[in-house]
Amino acid sequence: MITEVLSENSLKWGLEEALAELDPATGERRRLSWREFDSISWRVANGLKNAGIAKGDRVILLAKNCLEWLPVYFGILRSGAWVVPLNHRFSREEALWCAETAGARGFFFGEEFEGYFEKGEGGADTPFVSIGRACNGAESLSEYIASLPDTPFEAGISLADEAGLYFTSGTTGRPKPILLTHANLFSACLVEQAHHGQTHDDNFLLIPPLYHTGAKMHWFGNFLVGARAVILKGAKPEWIIKAVSDEKCTIVWLLVPWAQDILDSTESGKIRLTDFTLGQWRLMHIGAQPVPPSLVKRWLEVFPKHSYDTNYGLSEATGPGAVHLGVGNTHKVGAIGVPGHGYEIRIVHPESFAEVARGEVGELLVRGPGVMRCYYKNPEATANALTEDGWLHTGDLARVDEDGFCWLVDRKKDLIIVGGENVFPVEVEDFLRSLPKVRDAAAIGAPHRRLGEAVVAVIDLLEGESLTEAEILQSCKALPGYKRPHRVYFGEVPRNPTGKIEKPKLRERYSREIAD
Repeated sequence: MITEVLSENSLKWGLEEALAELDPATGERRRLSWREFDSISWRVANGLKNAGIAKGDRVILLAKNCLEWLPVYFGILRSGAWVVPLNHRFSREEALWCAETAGARGFFFGEEFEGYFEKGEGGADTPFVSIGRACNGAESLSEYIASLPDTPFEAGISLADEAGLYFTSGTTGRPKPILLTHANLFSACLVEQAHHGQTHDDNFLLIPPLYHTGAKMHWFGNFLVGARAVILKGAKPEWIIKAVSDEKCTIVWLLVPWAQDILDSTESGKIRLTDFTLGQWRLMHIGAQPVPPSLVKRWLEVFPKHSYDTNYGLSEATGPGAVHLGVGNTHKVGAIGVPGHGYEIRIVHPESFAEVARGEVGELLVRGPGVMRCYYKNPEATANALTEDGWLHTGDLARVDEDGFCWLVDRKKDLIIVGGENVFPVEVEDFLRSLPKVRDAAAIGAPHRRLGEAVVAVIDLLEGESLTEAEILQSCKALPGYKRPHRVYFGEVPRNPTGKIEKPKLRERYSREIAD
């Protein structure tokens, strides 16, 4: 189990640095050794035990990335409770709904979320701890653990036991609680290390939010071999490059917008790569969203010595690894890749669920060691998502080419049907992002009086650039007629913390009926 990995790392690498936190805005750097990481975790676990938190109880963790996040996470796991990491972008109402759904009996939260919860909501003796200063009836984490022992104890947990309750990002509706086991979490360590070959000498730059399965589970590959990680509080391109240089980072996991920002900054001269020490940086990988092939081509022109990988995963499959491009397969950039370590995939008809012929589009199903136990307290959603023999319906449309590589086409719910023709938004978005002056793009469907639906494009331009709707539409004549946008709007393309385009927001803002 991953809790045992932490104990082993503490014994083997005790005084070595395990985690560092960089705050570029203040210049502050904090650190923890493996022994300190282990000690804080056990103190948290003992505090929960003393408060009567037992195996199977649920404990909320709501905080932005910080040095204490992972020790608290592991402390909750060690107590036998289920850890419930919440999206730090949730509103107070959303966070309260998640806590109520989970039946939470403990709360650890960043001080910026003061007022989200009230002391005693989970019972009179509910642990109520601020990761920061004391506030709103909560004692600070440092006060909470000060008098607690770091003595290990046996909570009676096994790989088959439930470990975590993760709420989906809610891009297609209300967040659903995903129940993961200790076996699921440990499998993520094995899958990530198998894909990217981390050794004890690697250093992982950790930027995405820790509450999500993606970033944390990619770090699990380093964790498995006792390698360092640096938590960077911010994603400005100059901060990322400086952190890689100063901290001698070897692995960086990016979202598409961050990679684009780095390339734009280097190509504009805002960042001069020769000013930094980057030779040790060996791997850049991207996940959480479709990756424009043009972006990877640009990246490898600027960083020709980098290994590159694309990762496809879902919270329902414990984050990354269900499908991945694979280091060395850049000739297939644009594909999400082949089944991950220990995984299988199928492409089935969205209605009959019969397997489709190779090359045909259908729904992507995955089966493997990370697939969730269920949607908590939602048997109907579970039955719709999981088959009796362990296949997970992803809700994504995909096809497999002649070489066995899987290509993501789009989400079933985002499909646009123009006059009876299927338009997959990702195809239009990839084309739009390849145009000069375009930083980001999204495609949605809007009601059309004659066609039923028509394509609408939302364009985010590079800083200082300008384009007109007519110029975009002229460029789009390279697309088949039914795929061409009927309307173009200029503005921000909203993405959630894991980089996925928030299509509901765009539809609410731009999906107006088109008459012509």
